[in-house]
Amino acid sequence: MKKIVIASNNVGKLTEIAAILSPLEIEIVAQSTLGVPEAEEPYCTFVENALAKARNASRHTGLPALADDSGICVAALNGAPGVHSARFADEATSNTAGGHGSQDQRNNEKLLKLLANESNRKAHYCCVIVLTRHANDPQPIVCEAEWHGEIVMTPRGTGGFGYDPLFMVPELRRTGAELKAEDKNRISHRAKALAMLATRLAESTKPPHRTFRTPFRR
Repeated sequence: MKKIVIASNNVGKLTEIAAILSPLEIEIVAQSTLGVPEAEEPYCTFVENALAKARNASRHTGLPALADDSGICVAALNGAPGVHSARFADEATSNTAGGHGSQDQRNNEKLLKLLANESNRKAHYCCVIVLTRHANDPQPIVCEAEWHGEIVMTPRGTGGFGYDPLFMVPELRRTGAELKAEDKNRISHRAKALAMLATRLAESTKPPHRTFRTPFRR
């Protein structure tokens, strides 16, 4: 497997995926460069949406496709935003999406407003990576990982993307946006899931183990 299309148009995700998979010497191609339309993501679970995106990219390109579906799950909000993390501020129930600022900024503002009176700030990122060898792959590779932390009161840091300015890693006392890219790429939910995938891919390229039996002699 020398070339994989990435079923995402998120620049932050593409950068992280390319950096983490670089040791495998696999050519990474963004679906946008191949004219692949974005897939529908109607499901309530990360794995179903990731699978839909990967199959869509494989179907349009004829290439193996990697899709990432991820988001932040906040305990006090019963797991929300979850699969709706990317467009959280645009939901019909939002009272904070006034159209000002970036999407990430508006998502963060809505999350902070909903947690304004909450003492439970626990949250975790979830990432599900799906790799389809072709559109109808009956056994896609699925890797899932989590990254646990807390939601801070005000944004901190200028790195990362998404909810990183609000997501504090307790053992480091830093938010995802305060971490260096290389550090985040070792401990994040996406890093863990991609590390699992890299292991699976490396194992799949090994020659099969053969057992030789000694001929029976009378």
